[in-house]
Amino acid sequence: MPRRLLQRYLPHPDTLRRQRSLRFLGQLIGNPTLWMLSRRSVANAFFVGLFCALLPIPGQMALAALGAWLLRANLPLSVGLVWITNPLTIPVIFYGNYRLGAWLLDSPARAAPESLSTRWVAEQMLDILPALALGSLVAAVVCGIAGSLIIRLLWRWQVVRSWKRRAARRRQLRREDRPADGPVPKGGVSRGRLRRSGGRRPDAGHDPDAPPGPDHGSR
Repeated sequence: MPRRLLQRYLPHPDTLRRQRSLRFLGQLIGNPTLWMLSRRSVANAFFVGLFCALLPIPGQMALAALGAWLLRANLPLSVGLVWITNPLTIPVIFYGNYRLGAWLLDSPARAAPESLSTRWVAEQMLDILPALALGSLVAAVVCGIAGSLIIRLLWRWQVVRSWKRRAARRRQLRREDRPADGPVPKGGVSRGRLRRSGGRRPDAGHDPDAPPGPDHGSR
């Protein structure tokens, strides 16, 4: 199930409590409802995490934690997805958002330098801010919704596949219990049951017409 895979990578509540940006949550971090792994909570967490990750603002983790509380999303997953934008990926992602915003505003976009860096984005912030803000908002909404829908579809596909496996296993067991040469005669034993009993018939060694033996328990 998807929850088993996610449980391997989710951090412990104490790990989140040590984050300075999340200290304002206090005891809310340990709220069991924010650690549930259901289709709804995980899908909402992907929406919150991806949405906050693509916004060019400080305090993304705090915003993701607040969004997880409002939407009853999985808290550690919402906060963890924010790290999609990190010092290595920020220049590429935000420059892509800027180009998207410039295209939506129908304005010429600045060419990226040979070595795209966070410093270049910061130096050009005043000039590219309108296009960057619009492009980032559109990308955040689209990616958040797409991530949520993909998780819901994958979760449903996994559940349906699990149901089919169980149904196939039950059919296999019924086929093993059904004799190959027709219905089981009265008092007979199917081949499947005979195989599971180690080749010995359940009534082997017992004569139903024999008189009952002495009762060794009574004197």
